[in-house]
Amino acid sequence: MPYDPSNVLGSIRSSLKRTRTPVEVPEPPVIEEPIARLVFTDIGLAELFAKSASELKMYVELCSIDDLFQKIADFLKEKNCTSVMLTDTPLLKNLDCAGYLNGQGINAKMWSEISLDESYDFDAGLTEVDYAVAETGSLVVRHRPEHGRAISLVPFVHIAIVQPKNLVPDLLDLMEKLQKDGTGSGITMISGPSKTADIEMNVVIGVHGPNVVKTFVLQ
Repeated sequence: MPYDPSNVLGSIRSSLKRTRTPVEVPEPPVIEEPIARLVFTDIGLAELFAKSASELKMYVELCSIDDLFQKIADFLKEKNCTSVMLTDTPLLKNLDCAGYLNGQGINAKMWSEISLDESYDFDAGLTEVDYAVAETGSLVVRHRPEHGRAISLVPFVHIAIVQPKNLVPDLLDLMEKLQKDGTGSGITMISGPSKTADIEMNVVIGVHGPNVVKTFVLQ
């Protein structure tokens, strides 16, 4: 049967020697958790996340909420960032993080105050995260109107804040939570700075996204 671009699924069924659409969907295999799950406890998740993320070239620092905004300001200055855009999420918005950073001489704007085109003019993006996976050292961001995806993907510097409630042991726990959230496909998983090895297998940092990722884990 020749390839028919108007009947892609029919061409695939023909190639697989299938004459009809299955009427029963097979049950997925049962996951043997002792094999698939590597983290069996909620104790020490912050420390495990810090270890896993650091191995992926992410900067991780455990700190208290009282020191958080000053540490963010100090890190931005250390990286010569003069401007930062922030998500309109509860912790940053309710505690007026933008006002604090502006008082430190850093041009800080909330996501609702800028356009997507303007996001390309900022040196850094500051976000909260929805989840942080201790097993893999990954940050998980659900994108929505107050949390545009450009904040964590466009600037060369991304700063993330992880609250204790955001930590999950492993990917199995993450998928269960995302399923309950009804998130769909609108998430970004961040495992360290952007990396590529397309050219002669030489790893280059920061080609397709931030080349610096700093995470503050609140205790």
